[in-house]
Amino acid sequence: MFNDSICTNAPASTATDAGIAGAGVLLSFIITAFVSLLLSAIIILHEARRKSEAKILRKLLLSFSDQQVLTGIGIQSIALAKMGTMVPYHFFLVWMLSLLSTATHVGTLLALVADFKRDWVLRWLRQFFMFVNLCLSLVSGVFVLLSVRKNMAEFPRWTLPIACVWPLSTTTAPSNAPISIAGTIAVMTGQVIFFVVGVWYLHVKERKWVKVIQMLGLVVLVGIGAGAAVRVILLSQAFGHPNVPLKDSGERDWSFGQLLPLLLLLLPLVSSVEILRGEMKIPSPMVDDCIPLVDQNDKQGVRTSFQPNPFWGSQVSRFSKY
Repeated sequence: MFNDSICTNAPASTATDAGIAGAGVLLSFIITAFVSLLLSAIIILHEARRKSEAKILRKLLLSFSDQQVLTGIGIQSIALAKMGTMVPYHFFLVWMLSLLSTATHVGTLLALVADFKRDWVLRWLRQFFMFVNLCLSLVSGVFVLLSVRKNMAEFPRWTLPIACVWPLSTTTAPSNAPISIAGTIAVMTGQVIFFVVGVWYLHVKERKWVKVIQMLGLVVLVGIGAGAAVRVILLSQAFGHPNVPLKDSGERDWSFGQLLPLLLLLLPLVSSVEILRGEMKIPSPMVDDCIPLVDQNDKQGVRTSFQPNPFWGSQVSRFSKY
């Protein structure tokens, strides 16, 4: 795929990529992952103690999880598509973000398993997303494993594209290579185990060990998420010290592209407020087909089903005379 000059003549530095390693992108993944894990823990503990469903929290968690899974799949697909130009530094950050995505959707599965079991479409859709995320993460893990074996994270190979792991010969590995290789293999194995257990968990009818699985699984996922987040923070240019020379400080700059992922985190919160008002405050507009949508008193022009605001509103519509 590449000529000799691409994989032998490494440039002195590499360009930054704020679309992958920018401060806003990294923060959006980290915040979404830990908010989702926190919501999963609250839901599991609440339903274990009170035997009732936390409806609003469940829908909020599902929104965060769907957002994280789709962005995780998207960013991994982009990384693999750009492997001819992306350096190992950026590729490894993408792989760490995929671990945050995995921790998020598995934690959501633990908390919302009853919702997925009730609807076969939701259940198989969740399994499909889990499978796609697993395949992409395993392929990325192979690249990361080979880059460690071939010492692509050190000078002079650290600015070569990640695709050069195939034609390059193996050199003297760094002293920490065995630990890195073992950790990479452990992460890949753990992802396969989580996928198999998750699929089994979606289909098993025995409820005897559900609470134990939920508690232990959540503890493990919090540890995985924390480890991935710390690794991203320490390695990225946005918050730490990258192990590759970069041409500029573009990954630290707060542009519109960095603010947008953080602003999108507000969408599930706005949706939760709408759900809260819709389910707990506002009465149903139609009880059955025999009752009109709006009850109206013809003499006074009052719509009795209209709820005014509590500060200065009135039940009398300003437009009723029209």
